[in-house]
Amino acid sequence: MNVMTALQRRKSVRAYTDQPVSHEQIVELLEVARFAPSGVNTQPWQVAVVTGDAKQRIQKRMLAAADAGEKSSIGYQYYPSEWRDPYRARRKACGLLMYSTLGITREDTERQKQQWFANYRSFDAPVMLLFFIDSRLTEGSYMDFGMFLQSIMLAAVDQGLATCAQASLAEYPYIIREELGYDDNVTVLCGMAVGYENKDAIVNSYRTERESVDNFTRFFT
Repeated sequence: MNVMTALQRRKSVRAYTDQPVSHEQIVELLEVARFAPSGVNTQPWQVAVVTGDAKQRIQKRMLAAADAGEKSSIGYQYYPSEWRDPYRARRKACGLLMYSTLGITREDTERQKQQWFANYRSFDAPVMLLFFIDSRLTEGSYMDFGMFLQSIMLAAVDQGLATCAQASLAEYPYIIREELGYDDNVTVLCGMAVGYENKDAIVNSYRTERESVDNFTRFFT
C-alpha cells in the first residue's frame, strides 16, 4: 500500500473485534514510526504498550473516576477555552454525525454517557498505547509528537490494523502514573486504541467530512 492510499483509508475506529494484536506487530509499528521527524532530532516520544490485566486495571479506574464525576486533570490545554466558528460548527457537526448514526437523541443522556465512557476502554481494542512527553519540552515538541502519532496510524493501515487517537486517555494522568510507575517529570499526552476494525459495528460506518483544498489554501506566485 502506498502512503497516499493509507492517508485516505485511515479513520478513527470506535469498535474492534477480539482478534489479538501480537507483540511483534506493535514493535513493527514503532520501528517504522521512530523515523518520524523532530526538531534537532530530539525524538520526544515515550510509549507504553498496555494490554491484558494492565489495560483492565487502568480502564476500570478511569471509568470509576468518570462515573463519579471527577473532572479531567489533563496536563495541557487541548481545546480552546472559547469555541468560535468555523471550529465550533465543525465540532458540533462531528458529534451530531456520530450520535445520529448510532440513533442517540439529544435527550438520551445515558446513552451519550455510555458512548463517551467507551473512550476509557479504548473502545475495547486489544491494545491501548499511551504516550508521554518530558514536561520540560514545549510546543515544538508537541508538533513533533503529532508526526510520530500519524506515522503509527499510517503504518497500522498498512498492516490491516485500525486505530483511534485519544486525548481522553490523558484525562486522569495520576491513574496512569500510579498503575505504570511513571513520575511527574512526564506529561501524559494521549493514548491510542489499536486492533482490528469491527466492520459490522454501526459506529464505524460514518466518515467525517473534510474541507476542500481550496478552502484552506492560498497560492502565491
